[in-house]
Amino acid sequence: MSERAERTIRRGTVLGAAFLLAASAVGPGFLIQTTRFSAEGGPSFLYVILLVTLADIVTKANIWSVVGAAGRSGAQIADCVQKGLGTVLTVMIAIGGLAFNAGNIGGVALGLSAATGLNERIGALIGGLLAAGIFCFAGAKRIVDRLAIVLSAIIVAAVLAACAATRPPVLLAVTSVPAPSAWAGSIFPLLTLLGGACGGYIPFSGAHRLLEAGGGSPKTFRRAAVLGASVSGAIRLLLFFCVIGACSAGGTFLSENAASILASDNPAAQTFLLAAGEWGRRLFGITLFCAGFACTVGAAYTSVTFLKTLHPFIERHDRAFVLGMIGVSALILLIFGGAARFAILAGTVNGFVLPVSLACILLASRRRAIVGDYRHPPALLFAGWTIVLLSAVLAIRSVILLFL
Repeated sequence: MSERAERTIRRGTVLGAAFLLAASAVGPGFLIQTTRFSAEGGPSFLYVILLVTLADIVTKANIWSVVGAAGRSGAQIADCVQKGLGTVLTVMIAIGGLAFNAGNIGGVALGLSAATGLNERIGALIGGLLAAGIFCFAGAKRIVDRLAIVLSAIIVAAVLAACAATRPPVLLAVTSVPAPSAWAGSIFPLLTLLGGACGGYIPFSGAHRLLEAGGGSPKTFRRAAVLGASVSGAIRLLLFFCVIGACSAGGTFLSENAASILASDNPAAQTFLLAAGEWGRRLFGITLFCAGFACTVGAAYTSVTFLKTLHPFIERHDRAFVLGMIGVSALILLIFGGAARFAILAGTVNGFVLPVSLACILLASRRRAIVGDYRHPPALLFAGWTIVLLSAVLAIRSVILLFL
């Protein structure tokens, strides 16, 4: 193979890893949470969206930089920080991955139902079979790279089309700066959205793929992370403007439209319906299908990259374990139903994973035995510890509310 061909494949792998990160973040929960909080917050919620995107970029840039410098997976880095911590992190991510995948496959089913009217259980079966089918091919990992790019592009195009149909009042959103008293009430939505974008396996999705493909410099990892987080941030921003546009008329935000979105069992579907009528509902179905499918593949693949650190047997049969994870998640959903229930369970588990995983990464960034001569940027380190503290507070708060 020529040097030029190798460089082309390398660029494709880096790009695929970045978009796998983006596609893994934009799942059914991402769509629902962003829509609900945008309808509640109104035009001024734009600034929370921008803060979430910035914090998301910082978190993933921290994690990917250290993974690239260490040349190790997240679980291996955690074990280097404290023996046994990698196993704890792996178990948490595996449990969250199973629960998330049940919700993701449910998203695929709901998407197919909205787009084509197909029965939801049949849609769940189709989604599980399609996701499993990818890993039956010899070049499955390269297929995942290409698929992540294609699905992300479809999601961006679909949300952009719905956003354009609403003609959102951009100027109203830009000029609606939240009052100082409103910022305190925005902390919970901000951290919830951040946890949904960075919780569990998500921040390692793509980083482990790039590591398996031969790695690269910390700068290469960081650039890929920034690209992936920026793509998911752009989708969140477009979705916000879609909600604001659907709730506005003549440059005025209509609380009754926002109330109809909040009252709906599926606020994202209601937004697309208000935005563009029947074809908007079908467009939402396509968006949800792509989001659920991409997350199903990303969650299974990345969760197994953690499980491989537990025993060489899992590493030798990683494809079988990926298929098994997808199969078990689909079976759980088909038997018990209730995708939302599993999304809540996954959210609870992943609320704890973010501060634990990010803290491990930040501690590792200061140890020469792990990262060698690499010097982690102080600004990233400071911002990372701030996010660890805030996300830990949110995790503790969620447990207190659970038992009250």
